[in-house]
Amino acid sequence: MTLTSEHNRLIAAALAAVCLFSSTLSAYGTASPPKESSYTAVVYDADTFETLYDDDGDLERSIASVTKIMTAIVALERVSLNKKVTFKQEWKVEGSGSGFIPGKDYTARQLIYALMLLSGNDAAVGLAEITAGSVAEFAELMNAKASELGLTHTNFKNPHGLDETGHYSSAKDLAVLTAYAMRNSKFSLIVSTREANVGGVYFKNHNKLLWYGKGVIGVKTGFTEKSGRTLVSAAVRNGRTIIIVTLNDPNDWNDHVSLYDWAFGSDE
Repeated sequence: MTLTSEHNRLIAAALAAVCLFSSTLSAYGTASPPKESSYTAVVYDADTFETLYDDDGDLERSIASVTKIMTAIVALERVSLNKKVTFKQEWKVEGSGSGFIPGKDYTARQLIYALMLLSGNDAAVGLAEITAGSVAEFAELMNAKASELGLTHTNFKNPHGLDETGHYSSAKDLAVLTAYAMRNSKFSLIVSTREANVGGVYFKNHNKLLWYGKGVIGVKTGFTEKSGRTLVSAAVRNGRTIIIVTLNDPNDWNDHVSLYDWAFGSDE
């Protein structure tokens, strides 16, 4: 009888393990995520705040223009989108630009569309100045927001993401930041926009996933030689929102698509 009881206990434990494994398969599609090409990556459930996949997610890295997620949310929380802005020549810096004309008036709304759709570095500098008075003071606001959100592997030096000593974040911190930003209706509307005419200015989003990623609703691309390709995206399927962050990933478009298919799993 003792042997039978022990035998039954072992069978019960084995069945429990099988059920747990089956639950994992049901939640995430396959037992293991697809192989990705990034230096560091995170898959994050924006509804439950659960990290579904973590590949060195706390590693501090240069992040290029995905910096602008923080730039946008800080500006949106402090500046009216209808605020009139005279564009300045000194806002122009290296890298991608908005095409705005110095001396001409625009709105903060147009600057943020240029920031998030065109990745305009000049728009980033302009938003920093109209929000805080200077790039340095705006960086302080960015870091204060990072502290508020508990981002312990993040520090900002500028609003555009051009390489600078002491400017970095991690895939996990960017996922947490993006989950927060996407709860802002103005932010989520802007980053999900494929094309728009805003006050007579045409914008087309650089984020190709909006066109061919199933359920993708944003968020931001980036690149510098130091950081490599950086990409933060978000997708919704059957009411569930998942965020993916890859840093230094030469195959980021395809990796995000594959990771979404894995993460949503049985939601399909």
